[in-house]
Formats: sequence, structure tokens, C-alpha cells
Amino acid sequence: MAGALEGIEQQVGRRDFASPPLHLWHPALSGDIPIRITTDGTWYHDGGVIRRESLVRLFASILRREDDGEYYLVTPTEKWRIQVDLHPLVVTDITVGDGPLLRATLNTGLTLQVDETHPLSLEPTLGDVPVLQLDHGLSALFSRAAWYRLVDMAQNLDGMATVVSGDYRFALESHQ
Repeated sequence: MAGALEGIEQQVGRRDFASPPLHLWHPALSGDIPIRITTDGTWYHDGGVIRRESLVRLFASILRREDDGEYYLVTPTEKWRIQVDLHPLVVTDITVGDGPLLRATLNTGLTLQVDETHPLSLEPTLGDVPVLQLDHGLSALFSRAAWYRLVDMAQNLDGMATVVSGDYRFALESHQ
């Protein structure tokens, strides 16, 4: 499997893949690779932590979740299934920008605007911690620090703690 990791890195490592064209890549399944992403966003290979942040960022850039609910690392010629415990990425910070627009920073360094394209939802298995929906079927769970910052940004709208990002609104409470 180490060869598979090297092959993936060689295929996509020399390109600028801030936003690779995953929607254009549909290779056949190459197999399973022993990569696991835990709930706290830590990436493991063969039971050991992947310590190279650049490698984690590279792999995160080619990760997608498909209609079968499985997660895959995808290149133009290979597709490897990996294990994700809950959500593959983590929101590490949330800030207010112009507009005011909320900006979420992920554990990969990527920053995204919270809006209809990247909406929030609540994760019921973790006590309704927010989750940011991402491209390619991915999602990012809020870290404790980012969650507390988001709560501090909430306004009371119609009796519910609500965050506002431009025209997008999201209640931080489940509507049971």
C-alpha cells in the first residue's frame, strides 16, 4: 500500500490542486487503502499518524464522498477507498468578514464562506455540534474552539440562537 500512496502523490503532487477537477475524474476502483480519518480530523495510514501536513492537504484536495456513502481518494487514473469515522475535515476557526460574511477555516488551511453553497447542519450524534457542508460530498465538523466562537456570533432571531452570513441564516438549535 505504500506504493499506492507514492503513486497518488506522484500523480497529483506536481500540480496546483487548490481545487482539482474531481468531477471530471471517474476511474475504476483501484481498491482499499489503509487510510483512516478519525472524528478529530487526524489522518492515519497503516495505524500511524500521517505527520506531513502537505500530504494531508494533498489527500484532502482529492477526497470525495460518492453516492454509495463511501470516501475515495481520486486521481485521473486511480480511485482508492478510505475509512472516515464521521466527518473527514474539521473547522478550526470561524471569523466575520465583510458583509458581514462568516468565513470558516478548515484543518487543511482552506477558508470558505458559510452560505447556501456551504451551509451548516447539526451533528446529532455529537450533541448537535455544527457541521459545514463542503464540495464533493464532504463535510467538516466544528472544533470546540470554532463552535464556541460561532455561538458567540449568534443573534437571537425569533427566539432562537441564529448565525447570519450575508443572506444566509442558520439556527444553532435543532427544531425538534
